[in-house]
Amino acid sequence: MYNAMGRYALMAVFAVAAGVCLFYEHHQLAAVAGLMLLFVIWSHFKSSSILMASRYFKSGDYDRAARLLAEVPNADRLAKNRRGYYEFMMANIALKKEDFEGAEYHFQIASRFPMGGQSDKSFIMIHLANLSLRKKDRVRALAYVNKAKELAATDRAREIIKKIEKEAVSLT
Repeated sequence: MYNAMGRYALMAVFAVAAGVCLFYEHHQLAAVAGLMLLFVIWSHFKSSSILMASRYFKSGDYDRAARLLAEVPNADRLAKNRRGYYEFMMANIALKKEDFEGAEYHFQIASRFPMGGQSDKSFIMIHLANLSLRKKDRVRALAYVNKAKELAATDRAREIIKKIEKEAVSLT
């Protein structure tokens, strides 16, 4: 659970350790250091700073979370279980900045990846329905509401879905 600079420092340490071990002809230790280097490189691309960002996101520090999410070298390379959270956090940060197009884009992507459970997925659908209501797109809003109804696991989610559905039906 390091940020990009921490992982780069670890990579440098393991590379130097492998070089020193090779210099002193400790091939087994050099192999271990090389494997650790490869593991840190792999984790840099597959997990990146998502866990650290989620900690700041949950505590409401969206600026720090956004900075850590910006360190992700390529979101397409993230592991499936990390990509959904990445997109979910990016979408919520875009909502905070009132970038509704960006939020919809990230929520759309987040809906395609596994999340914590049905409740998380239902809230993604609720956000998408809200964004569709903002655009006055009744058909899409109702489609998202129907999907959210299937996934809703909490009373709070069901209550929000009823309100959104009432608003969507009243659109002309």
